[in-house]
Amino acid sequence: MRIILAEPRGFCAGVTRAVQSLENAIQQFGMPIYVYHEIVHNTWIVEYFRQQGVVFVDAVDEVPEGSRLMFSAHGVSPAIRKTAAQRLLKTIDATCPLVDKVHQNAIEYARNGYKIILLGHRNHDEVAGVVGEVPESICVVENDAEIDALSFDKDEKLAYLTQTTLAVSETFRLIDRLKERFPQIVGPAQSNICYATQSRQDAIRKHCPTADIAVVVGSKSSSNSRRLAEQAEQDGVRSFLVDRASDISLDVFSGKETVLITAGASAPEHLVQECVDILKQHFPVEMVSIQP
Repeated sequence: MRIILAEPRGFCAGVTRAVQSLENAIQQFGMPIYVYHEIVHNTWIVEYFRQQGVVFVDAVDEVPEGSRLMFSAHGVSPAIRKTAAQRLLKTIDATCPLVDKVHQNAIEYARNGYKIILLGHRNHDEVAGVVGEVPESICVVENDAEIDALSFDKDEKLAYLTQTTLAVSETFRLIDRLKERFPQIVGPAQSNICYATQSRQDAIRKHCPTADIAVVVGSKSSSNSRRLAEQAEQDGVRSFLVDRASDISLDVFSGKETVLITAGASAPEHLVQECVDILKQHFPVEMVSIQP
């Protein structure tokens, strides 16, 4: 078996910042610390902090008044911040700077009279936060059918924004479709798609021609991890999205494959190494070193 470790993979800067912010808060303030939603979308990380006593909540009113609350990397709406202030919560903001940029773009476009079309998954935490900034000026679309169903006048001021963790090629295709339907539409100088998300997808595309199977370390709740697995499938490589090494089904391997291993932007590196180790325990393995 040949194993290729994709480069780059794993933690992005925004995830590193959020995880370090929570670790620092634990060290500085002690418990209890509450976090609004998952700090990042990774099962292992959430459980790691939960075992230390961190409490993850889905509503601000679950947090006792005067307590310490951290906002996750995905950002929150102004309504959430207002509720936290009313409850006299001591807040710590771990929002990814790139996500915050999307928030600021939405505010600016709405202030200048634009209707905003946000490409993204409407149930994702990041999208909910952006929509909450300017709810009367923004709509979310996920696919071609929803773009085709939009009804704006040809002279209406329109702008588009994107969720940061979308699949790059699909997002650019949807942007082109928007421009075809609404030639007057404008957008940011550069796509809001996170450079870390794009670089990890580029690595998958680079290595798929020589791979038989792709193992993506990441949680199902992680949009960018799912996109990596989908990218491999689109490139004709059977893929498996796993939280940890124990999720790997060894019976799908013959021991003669080339296995590409990567990780979503919220998956810690030690989980990747555990996947390598379990394959080494069951098959003769040659590690292939390929520069990014």
